[in-house]
Amino acid sequence: MRLTRREALATIGLGGFALVTGCSLLAGTPVPQVLRSTAPLPEPFAVPLPVPPVARPTRRGDTDYYDLTARQAVAAVIPGLRTPIWGYDGVFPGPTIETRRDRRTVVRLTNGLAAPTVLHLHGGHTPAASDGHPTDLVLPGATREYDYPMTQRAATLWYHDHRMDYTGPQVWRGLAGLFLVRDDEEDALPLPKGEREVPLVICDRSFAADGTMPYPGVPGKPGAKEAYMGGVLGDVTLVNGAPWPVLKVARARYRLRVVNASNARPYELSTGGPIVQIGTDGGLLPAPRTLDAVRLSPGERADLVVDFAAHRIGDRVELRDLADDGRVMRFDVDRDAPDDSAIPAVLSKVDRLDPASATVTRDFEFTSGNLHGGTGWLINGKPYAADRVDATVKLGATEIWRFTSDVSHPIHLHLAHFQVLTDGAPNPEWKDTVELREAQTLEVIARFDGYPGRYVFHCHNLEHEDMAMMATFDVIP
Repeated sequence: MRLTRREALATIGLGGFALVTGCSLLAGTPVPQVLRSTAPLPEPFAVPLPVPPVARPTRRGDTDYYDLTARQAVAAVIPGLRTPIWGYDGVFPGPTIETRRDRRTVVRLTNGLAAPTVLHLHGGHTPAASDGHPTDLVLPGATREYDYPMTQRAATLWYHDHRMDYTGPQVWRGLAGLFLVRDDEEDALPLPKGEREVPLVICDRSFAADGTMPYPGVPGKPGAKEAYMGGVLGDVTLVNGAPWPVLKVARARYRLRVVNASNARPYELSTGGPIVQIGTDGGLLPAPRTLDAVRLSPGERADLVVDFAAHRIGDRVELRDLADDGRVMRFDVDRDAPDDSAIPAVLSKVDRLDPASATVTRDFEFTSGNLHGGTGWLINGKPYAADRVDATVKLGATEIWRFTSDVSHPIHLHLAHFQVLTDGAPNPEWKDTVELREAQTLEVIARFDGYPGRYVFHCHNLEHEDMAMMATFDVIP
């Protein structure tokens, strides 16, 4: 009997995973490659952890208005070198925007760059006109308003460039920032607050001898290096834009809002001790989970609590990436301090979607294949086409989507958060990005409510996305 491609992948085995610099289980399928720096690598733990500035509304009333300008700037990333960046308001990461559930927020983006850009609120439950569709370009010198009703739970979101074919290089240059949604339910919990609520935007980059962050080009475009079509990896880990930084902490609990903002690198984060996860992409979990490590693929977020009271003054606690045996940052315990925070046994009420209510089950295969005479990244054997609709969904419908991979693909769904099905039952957490490991099939269930219009879903390995691994779904009334 001849096996289908899906059956063949299943036969290879679920959960298999290739090293990021090694060979795929499917011979010949490109995997991410490291772009080596030619600048001397900085000493780890030599610079303090910076905290991105918090944006101030330019106008308030029934709506909060924020003004952002995407522009070129120069940053001191590697000690002794100057690094040109593209940043929102000229900083990398961009300013953190904080808003509240059900409070309308409008972001006015002005493009001060010499290239088009698009703003996408990753994890936003957003009307189609403001979702940051990859072809809704903001041309140089133009301004566009993005209207966010914020009809969603408190959560750690982030915003980034989403330009068609060029998301990888433009995020690599610095176009990303944190976006926090708060609500009364979360405010009532005795979680760490103030200076003990720390954003950690983690990404990897590479540096040339002159301080620039080189990028190998967009595969399939002039000047591209096709060796990197599997994904571009850097050899310097940045946290909030600083290389392997240090944060001085008290013997107390700290809440870490972690974003994997890398183009292609997954992280498996560990402090060598217990980490308590309290939230994920779509907000708080029903109850805390105590873990040895937390894995995040590109685009995923985790809300974590680490209790440094378990350490003595003078201890140095490294946050490491077990997936690549690499350093991320360090926490230096340097003082005692009172701590009235706690981790409640119950965090939030999270309703499970009922699989029996799903009206449709759809299948999507994420694989490499022929693209314009070369190798590209396809969904159901097709490259992205802006004028093609790959799924038509009824507004308010609940559907099950089944994803199958060749190599690892972090899958991001716009508009609708989803729950991952395990043995046919939904996990009690909300996600917008999920990692498909190599040769794996995974099912998610989502309710497509709120807004009609055209949206996309895609691989959040940004090189895969730029190489056409994206599809359109149309939500109709």
